[in-house]
Amino acid sequence: MSATFVVSAILTLLAGIGIFLIACSMMSSNLEAVSSSKLRAMFAKVSKSKWLGVGIGAVATAAIQSSGATTVMVIGFVNAGIMSLVQAATIIFGANIGTTITGQIVALGMFGGDSISTTVLFSAMAGVGAFIMTFAKKDILKKVGGILAGFGMLFVGLSMMSNSMESFAELDAVKQFLASIKNPLLLVLVGAVLTAIIQSSSVMTSVAITMLFVGLISLDQGIYLTMGSNIGSCVVAIIAGMTSGTNAKRTALIHLLFNTGGVIIFLVVGLLLGMVPGRDVDFGTIFGTLFPDAPQTQLAMFHTFFNCVAVLLFLPFTEKLVKLVERIIPEHIAVEEEAKPDTKRLYYVDEHMLATPPLAVQQVKKEIMNMADIAMRNFSDSLYMLRHPDAIDMDQFRANEDELNYLNKKLTHFLVKLFDQNLSVKDKRYISTAFHTLTDLERVGDYAKNVIEFKDMIAETDGELSGDAIDEIRNLQELLEKLYDATVRAYVKRDLDAFEEAKAYEQQMDDLTEAYKGAHLYRLNEDLCNPEIGANYMTFLSNVERVADHYFNVAESIKEVLR
Repeated sequence: MSATFVVSAILTLLAGIGIFLIACSMMSSNLEAVSSSKLRAMFAKVSKSKWLGVGIGAVATAAIQSSGATTVMVIGFVNAGIMSLVQAATIIFGANIGTTITGQIVALGMFGGDSISTTVLFSAMAGVGAFIMTFAKKDILKKVGGILAGFGMLFVGLSMMSNSMESFAELDAVKQFLASIKNPLLLVLVGAVLTAIIQSSSVMTSVAITMLFVGLISLDQGIYLTMGSNIGSCVVAIIAGMTSGTNAKRTALIHLLFNTGGVIIFLVVGLLLGMVPGRDVDFGTIFGTLFPDAPQTQLAMFHTFFNCVAVLLFLPFTEKLVKLVERIIPEHIAVEEEAKPDTKRLYYVDEHMLATPPLAVQQVKKEIMNMADIAMRNFSDSLYMLRHPDAIDMDQFRANEDELNYLNKKLTHFLVKLFDQNLSVKDKRYISTAFHTLTDLERVGDYAKNVIEFKDMIAETDGELSGDAIDEIRNLQELLEKLYDATVRAYVKRDLDAFEEAKAYEQQMDDLTEAYKGAHLYRLNEDLCNPEIGANYMTFLSNVERVADHYFNVAESIKEVLR
């Protein structure tokens, strides 16, 4: 064989792997966008039982075609304090089952004899999907087109990989070299390293199935390579965990221990099978007997069997696994991290959630509502302190103020990154409104500071507010809190009735502040209050009115999203 032949085979293999990876990414992002509401509903139920967690992990991974994305998402949830380690472990267990669907799809694509092969039929979907993506008007249809195109491209890549493997099968040197690699530990290591490099166990499994199908490797070799791919797939989670908090590190370690533990158990079982006297028994002979004349199915079914058995073995010991991990990464590390001067953080979002944009959007809403709550607390406290100057500790007020500034800065950066992800039109519209909402909440915080400055000015002049003014402030605070409550219901639940309620309260606030301005002018004309304090009180009334406007803007933003 010429050097050109070999180079051509290598380039074809690389092209096939590249197209396969792009196809997986395209399927994952579009499936994720289409199924985001269902995924959100599933993850909301994760706390009900361990078996449910496994099922959710399996279904979610099968839906988005990426165990890595599922694991990284789980790490983000754990890091944000939304999910416990036990819950995270069960989802990771299930993700390993869900990821085997890719191997089953690849095996299915290799059926077909003299008739049109399944690979050709499935590959044609790339053209159908591209046509839909090009000419469809609705966003949902474009996503469906992207799914079909990705599915078809997956088989285009598979076909190219298969062709390159058939070329390698003609090279005696390659066949002899591969045949010489029989040590199970070495094969596991090769599978792990290659998967770590590619960062996709799906690709590694697909390559192994293809090599088996064309006769480059034996079934036993393919089995140990796929087992190694399970270990190599942990690299993504480890990288994600190392750059996050203590519980995120623990989650990554759970993933590594589970995957490695499953491989060790099967290596031991494989060794024991080989010791059965008078019988030539191994995993290869078992699955070769169960699925004769279909080598691709033999390996795909072993891969599914391996992960299902690993889950069955580890699930009863989930709590013990978590305790072991907590011992390996002890609590004092977390304490040290909390003792650092800057302990502020985003509560509901994490950088790793960018791997699952639709779910990240939902968490952004929670983060914004957390900001809204802090801003409202500070403004309510400022109004209370205006009526009772020494009633509330200013240290907490300043801490809330600092936290608001921090959350605004960090969440803005997160939104910029999230906006660049593959989002639906509605989610992109929401992110656009979220930028304005952050500005509104920041302004509420600024007005709270203005009220405190007004309070301090009164104290410095040895003055005091009139009884009428104090009553007016109390009434304004009560009305503002009603407006805030309606705003939260409108924003969180997308409740248009609550929006109309917020609109009515905002109008009442406009009317009330105008009435109080008139009453205050009368007090000034009648020399019933200090002129300096009186002038600042008019500014204060305008600030309260603007705060009401900002909160109504938050409520109103939901109409833009629902448009």
